[in-house]
Amino acid sequence: MDHNDIGRAAGRIAPHIRRTPLLRSEVDGRRVVLKLEHLQRTGSFKFRGALNALLGGDRPAAVVTASGGNHGLAVATAARVLDIPATVYVPASVPPEKARRIEAAGAKLIIGGDSYGKASAAALAEAASTGALYVPAYDHPLVIAGQGTCAAEAVADAPDIDTFVVAVGGGGLASGTVLGGGRPVVAVEPENCQAMHNAFAAGHPVDSTVDSVAASALGATRAGDLTFEILQAAGATSVLVSDDELLAARDRLWEEFRLAVEPAAAVPFAAWLAGRVPGELACVIVCGANTEWSPN
Repeated sequence: MDHNDIGRAAGRIAPHIRRTPLLRSEVDGRRVVLKLEHLQRTGSFKFRGALNALLGGDRPAAVVTASGGNHGLAVATAARVLDIPATVYVPASVPPEKARRIEAAGAKLIIGGDSYGKASAAALAEAASTGALYVPAYDHPLVIAGQGTCAAEAVADAPDIDTFVVAVGGGGLASGTVLGGGRPVVAVEPENCQAMHNAFAAGHPVDSTVDSVAASALGATRAGDLTFEILQAAGATSVLVSDDELLAARDRLWEEFRLAVEPAAAVPFAAWLAGRVPGELACVIVCGANTEWSPN
C-alpha cells in the first residue's frame, strides 16, 4: 500500500463524507492542531473506511461485520447510503447508545456473544454461509486507505503539521495516517488496552487483554497484521496513557474547546498534554463522539 491508495479512496468517498475542519490553538503555551473528525458522519472516522470498503470492489448484495460500536455504525450507515442490506454483530458489552444508533441506521443488530472475538466469528460464519461481504474493522487495505484520507485532508489544510497523534485500537486509523499524512505518527493506547504496544514489544501481533474506559472503541484484543506491518515499517512511536489521563484530557477538550467526545477520542490529546509527543506542531486526530457523556 502507498499514498496512491489514499488518493483513490478520497475520490471514491468524497461525495458522501464530510471534510472535517481543523482547529489551530495553543494549550499550555504549545501550539497544536486538532483534526475534528468526531464531526464526521456517524460520529467517527470509521465512516471513511467503511465506505471505501463498499465502493472499492464489486457492489455486494449484502454486507456483514462485527464491531464494538463505531465500526458497526459506520458500516450500517455506509450500507444505507448505498442501499445495501447490512447485519452487524456486536458483543454483549456494546454500549446501549452505540447499539441504538446501529439499529437506527437500518442494520440488523445481533448480539454475537460476550466478546468481540465471538461476535467476529459469528459474523464471519454468516458471511461464509450467505456470500455477504465481510468488512473487517481495521485490517484490510480498503479500510486502511479510507481511514488515511483523514490525515491527507489535514496535511492539505495545514502543511506545517510535523507529527500526527492518533488513538489506536487495531491500528486502522494509525496505519492509514502513516500512508495519508506522510509525517511521523505517534500511536497512543490506554494502559491495559494496548494490543499494538504489545505487538511492538513482541515484534508481531499477539493476543492482549482489554481493560479500559475506552475499550468500546479501542478494545482490539490483537493488532492487525497489515496495520502492524505498516506502523512498524514507518517507525511509528507507541505511547500509553492511563485511564485517569485520558478522562482528564476528555474533560479538558470540553473545558477548553467545548468539544464533547468519547473517551477514546481524548487518548491522543492525553499523550500530547503529558509531553509524550515530539515535534513543534502536532496534529491530534479527535476521532469520535459516540457517547452519552455530558459535562458535570
